[in-house]
Amino acid sequence: MALFESYERRIDKINSVLNSYGIASIEEAEKITKDAGLNVYDQIKGIQPICFENACWAYTVGAAIAIKKGCKRAADAAAAIGEGLQAFCIPGSVADTRKVGLGHGNLGKMLLEEETECFAFLAGHESFAAAEGAIGIAEKANKVRQKPLRVILNGLGTVSYTHLTLPTMLLV
Repeated sequence: MALFESYERRIDKINSVLNSYGIASIEEAEKITKDAGLNVYDQIKGIQPICFENACWAYTVGAAIAIKKGCKRAADAAAAIGEGLQAFCIPGSVADTRKVGLGHGNLGKMLLEEETECFAFLAGHESFAAAEGAIGIAEKANKVRQKPLRVILNGLGTVSYTHLTLPTMLLV
């Protein structure tokens, strides 16, 4: 049974990345994370309840990679998690070509580094899921940072069906 969207198009690449870390399958990756006391799937759903199933599994794979690599700092784990996200990009897709998964991991790493003081995020039209993610990132990052990360969330949202857009700004 497929665990997530486009399973058949993704699984060979995912398994290749997992195998490079001595992990046999997604199920073994999940076991590695649970043995470490993490329920990554539920953590992701808790931050963004409307996320796709593949997001939960991509973060599970990334967390297993971070554990296998022996990451001790949250920033280093974030970069390793990006490898798991990249593994889920469909081969040949724009996301794969542009290394979006690695970029997300490196963004997480940057936000966890003390040298980064502020995170400005622009959410596009109807990007409430992206805004939820940005707020979740800041809340989690501040749990391991010595100095809280300042966040500027700026974007546009629609009101009803009139397509009237109102600028919104939230400072966390």
